[in-house]
Amino acid sequence: MRGGRGGGSGLRSFFSFRIFISAIFSLIFLATLSVLFTTNPSTLQDDALPMGDNAYVRRTFLALKSDPLRTRVNLIHQQAKDHITLVNAYAAYARKLKLDISKQLKMFDELARDISDVSVKPDYQSSLFKSDGPIDEDVLRQFEKEVKDRVKIVRMKIVEAKENYDNQVKIQKLKDTIFAVNQSLVKAKKNGALASLISAKSVPKSLHCLGMRLMGEKISHPDKYRDDEPKPEFEDPSLYHYAIFSDNVIAVSVVVRSVVKNAVEPWKHVFHVVTNRMNVAAMKVWFKMRPVEGGAFLEVKAVEEFTFLNSSYVPVLRQLESAKMHKHYLGNQAENTTSDAHSMKFRNPAHLSLLDHLRFYLPEIYPKLNKILLLDDDVVVQKDLTGLWKIDLDGKVNGAVETCFGSFHRYSQYLNFSHPLVKESFNPKTCAWAFGMNIFNLDAWRYEKSTDQYHYWQNMNEDQSLWKKGTLAPGLMTFYSITKSLDKSWHVLGLGYNPSISIDEINNAAVIHYNGDMKPWLDIALNQYKSLWTKYVDNDMEFVQMCNFGL
Repeated sequence: MRGGRGGGSGLRSFFSFRIFISAIFSLIFLATLSVLFTTNPSTLQDDALPMGDNAYVRRTFLALKSDPLRTRVNLIHQQAKDHITLVNAYAAYARKLKLDISKQLKMFDELARDISDVSVKPDYQSSLFKSDGPIDEDVLRQFEKEVKDRVKIVRMKIVEAKENYDNQVKIQKLKDTIFAVNQSLVKAKKNGALASLISAKSVPKSLHCLGMRLMGEKISHPDKYRDDEPKPEFEDPSLYHYAIFSDNVIAVSVVVRSVVKNAVEPWKHVFHVVTNRMNVAAMKVWFKMRPVEGGAFLEVKAVEEFTFLNSSYVPVLRQLESAKMHKHYLGNQAENTTSDAHSMKFRNPAHLSLLDHLRFYLPEIYPKLNKILLLDDDVVVQKDLTGLWKIDLDGKVNGAVETCFGSFHRYSQYLNFSHPLVKESFNPKTCAWAFGMNIFNLDAWRYEKSTDQYHYWQNMNEDQSLWKKGTLAPGLMTFYSITKSLDKSWHVLGLGYNPSISIDEINNAAVIHYNGDMKPWLDIALNQYKSLWTKYVDNDMEFVQMCNFGL
């Protein structure tokens, strides 16, 4: 009886709950109908665009009361409005970021206008938005198609333009571009350096032609080009003496002509040209055919004529003949096959030319002279240089223009200061100077025994542990503390690599120097400086014309 009574009680509770829920839903339904039937239909007739949220809700209820297709109209209408808002947002962002502003804004304006134009078409306004009657389903379908087509275009355009506004995408894209450009730049620099080096160190066709023409002239007329007897002026210390060591005929002729044309008293100037055995005949024929102007004196010799320059005395010659040097070179090649061509050039013993190192033997080559001016073959003289012989060098050996500025071109850049011998012998902050125009006091040189100093450092560098390349480093060591700094207007450098030298600085210089790979007789020369060299080329010389120097 208890169980039965309990079961009856639970059943009654269940049915009571269901009746309660039904009553609640009935009240909600009646309240909804009341709202629908008491709403004024005229208040729901809004313009097609724009339409507020309240208007959209009222139209939705109206659709339930009048026409089910009305809901579709409103949803399509709202989709169009949402995409217009999206397009306007991107347009505002474009104005802020100034990204292709005219192109971007024009595109966004056209997209927004295209969508708006669909809704304001008279057919759609009269059939879909301003009519209380039933909606024509064909018109609705056409309206829907047009809106969807334009929405599709909007989405496509926004996807295309999105990366312009996505900062992370922009940043990553920029990083990728920078990396790719840097890689290309590194590769281009390596290729450019190699190409420049090949161009700079190869003998141009025109220069080779000139040498061959001069040799042909000597062979055709041997009696005409016999050597003259040495002149007493070659050893007269009261005259102005120049040393030029080169195997380039046209370059030497430009140096000599530029000195003579700017000299106040050219008959007091003496030129000592030293070349190698291969070019000595061509050099002599040139100056026989085109004698030095103004009464100046000139002699041409081959380096092989100085018999004291042998391997037992000259460390460079001994190193050239040394099997250890060759082994070291080959070892470097195998160890670092990716080293740049410029460094490899100086590790190759074939490039340790005695002609380059002849400058360290001036007192022995010219034993009767007190002073001599060393000129490289890639310089042009623009003023009278006799003032250099009158400069008091204060008992020092070398007069040169310093090249340092800030932390650049100091001894630390040329010497290996990790080597204990270099570290204890030199100050890394000492200002470097330039070879190319150097006035040497040969009497002070002999007193200081500078050639012995040079031999000492050259011997210590047999394994290239003190410096790696060239003659400047041993020059800095040999003439350390015995170099007199000259005014910078005497010697301006960089015309063979620096395109930004001041024209005023060049015009005020006594000597301009085409140091670097872009020599003025090469096709790779810097055009803005080339005319300063070519104006001293002897273009009336028949072989210059025949060999097409292109000047």
